Amino acid sequence: MRTDLLHAINRARANRRAIATLTPIGKDTAQVFQENDRPEGALGEALATAFRSGKPGMIELGGEAHFLNVYLPPARIVVIGAVHISQALAPMARLAGYDLTVIDPRTAFATGERFEGVDLVADWPEDALKQRPLDTYTAVAAVTHDPKIDDFPIAEALKTGCFYVGALGSRKTHAKRVERLVAQGFSDAEIARISAPIGLDIGAASPAEIAVAVLADIIRAYRRRALSGGAE
Repeated sequence: MRTDLLHAINRARANRRAIATLTPIGKDTAQVFQENDRPEGALGEALATAFRSGKPGMIELGGEAHFLNVYLPPARIVVIGAVHISQALAPMARLAGYDLTVIDPRTAFATGERFEGVDLVADWPEDALKQRPLDTYTAVAAVTHDPKIDDFPIAEALKTGCFYVGALGSRKTHAKRVERLVAQGFSDAEIARISAPIGLDIGAASPAEIAVAVLADIIRAYRRRALSGGAE
């Protein structure tokens, strides 16, 4: 691989940004594309598909074969709340290929015994997210039922443009949450991005079933997410 391409890929990886390279078959030339500089037409459509799927492939442009490769940051899930749903979600997320972090300041819940092998942060989200900021390749699932813990990361996820924002709670609980977000200046469109009640509606009852619904909701949001700029 050419040195300039390798540098571009490494810079994108370090900044958790997606990048794609387009190389004509049999030639030592390549174009580099970011999510926000996709062109119109067939190439733009191929890039959008690649950025969403993460899969490379061959495409034909102007009668010439090209190889389209794409490099995506590892998608991650930040769960706010070391609860039973989180315990069930952690191994499922790992199997699905997602990095997962659990954040909860309540040290009685956030213990290594309850979350063996899980990236666990026993701290307030306000402090934890300063060290590891959210980004567009992050899903946030707030499941504590406690606005003192959940509200900050939900607001931060909306500001950052996380590809998924979900919050546990009844419709009444969410209505109060909406009031607090409106008071902070969030628009109706921004608030509508929150999946609440959290997860796909599959009639889930147990923590494990809710975890399945949450992970399915996250996967759907990831594969259908809006890309930054360019033609859709």
